Amino acid sequence: MQTASFIAEKLTGRGTSETTADVSNPGNDAAQFGEGGEKMLALVWKAKGQVEMAETAKPKVIDPRDVVLKVTGSTICGSDLHLLHGAIMQLQSGDILGHEFCGVVESAGPEAKARGVKEGQRVVASFQIACGACTYCKEGLSSMCEKTNPSGLTRAMWGKQTAASLGGQAEYVRVPFGDVNLLPLPDDVPDEKGLYLSDVLCTSYNAVVDTGVEEGHNVAIWGAGPIGLIAAHFALKQKKAARVILIDAVQWRLDWAQHKIQGLEVLNYKELPKGDTVTKKLHELVPGGWDICIDVAGGEYAKGWAHYFELGLGAETDTSEIINEMITSTRHFGRCGITAAYSGFTNHFNVGALMERGIRLIGNGQAPVHRYWKELLAQIQDGTLDPTMMLSHRIRLEDTAKAYYKFDERDEKSRMLKVFIETKHSFPKAEKTPILSRVPIAYSK
Repeated sequence: MQTASFIAEKLTGRGTSETTADVSNPGNDAAQFGEGGEKMLALVWKAKGQVEMAETAKPKVIDPRDVVLKVTGSTICGSDLHLLHGAIMQLQSGDILGHEFCGVVESAGPEAKARGVKEGQRVVASFQIACGACTYCKEGLSSMCEKTNPSGLTRAMWGKQTAASLGGQAEYVRVPFGDVNLLPLPDDVPDEKGLYLSDVLCTSYNAVVDTGVEEGHNVAIWGAGPIGLIAAHFALKQKKAARVILIDAVQWRLDWAQHKIQGLEVLNYKELPKGDTVTKKLHELVPGGWDICIDVAGGEYAKGWAHYFELGLGAETDTSEIINEMITSTRHFGRCGITAAYSGFTNHFNVGALMERGIRLIGNGQAPVHRYWKELLAQIQDGTLDPTMMLSHRIRLEDTAKAYYKFDERDEKSRMLKVFIETKHSFPKAEKTPILSRVPIAYSK
């Protein structure tokens, strides 16, 4: 898949960017992008199914609005597993992974300083790079920034480019347009909470808001990982949905969610009797169909043999099974939102049901972090939102590669739901958060 994407990129050409893009690892050209021979530890993608820790060049300020952070906290996201599996195109061996991180400003370019960035400041980074000045950025739709991603392939496949992203599972990271893409963290918000404003909190909130969850709605959510958990919280506790059900095949994740969110319903589709389907069960629970269905699981994981082989043969990049389940489980003229990562094309899409039943299918897009993160920060401060409800482990950066494989297993013994990755720059552990674990690990309450 990666080889094909490189060929396609050559054919489609490259666009322009208002920042120095494509610096996925400063060690690829340390003389140009590295900080005077200094080294750092980072997690890098090597090949499909293979990531490893590596020593590479520490990044430096390149453009006037750049900021270099000492990373004090990072994490592993479900979309990182898509990268591990090779499901997302354009990765090259040696690329630094990780798009959720917080840190302390070590250095900043002159324009970043002039715009208010201060050395020593605690900040959380947006997982997307936005310029802050293009049409979409001005509308608060930072994930659709037109000025930071020169990829010709995304324009060819999706009609237009989206914002670029960063690699923050490292000791240091360079953040372009740092005055736009960094949010100061107040003293009363520890890294173990503020870090998750980078992606998962905003993504979960966007899934609920953009799909239009309102008071009294019945809401079904596919995927009981961190985003599904937090989306269920927003739908049930903040938007006052009448019923919310989480659908997954991993029982401990469903148990975790029910323990954290009172009133939440769950459905383990692997435990359904032979002949039953998710759609049939959902219609039994809510005759006529659910008002809102949201996919936070993704199209990488096939349920049936047809999609399994088509994915394996490259006949499609994503399975349509969950999307079809949502369409057939939703009430007439209901809404389905897709927040999960889909990268290309799918087969067997039930377009007839979509049209005939008047279903509104909404691509939620990559969440526009800048639109939501100040609102969600205020919720953390007033206690309305506690991101630690999803936090299961604290690990060292040195163990991140091992944690990828453990996270991918989703096994009962470790129960790894969401990790906090500490570096040599991290602050002492916040109260009521997990103690440091070494990988391999077993979960303990």
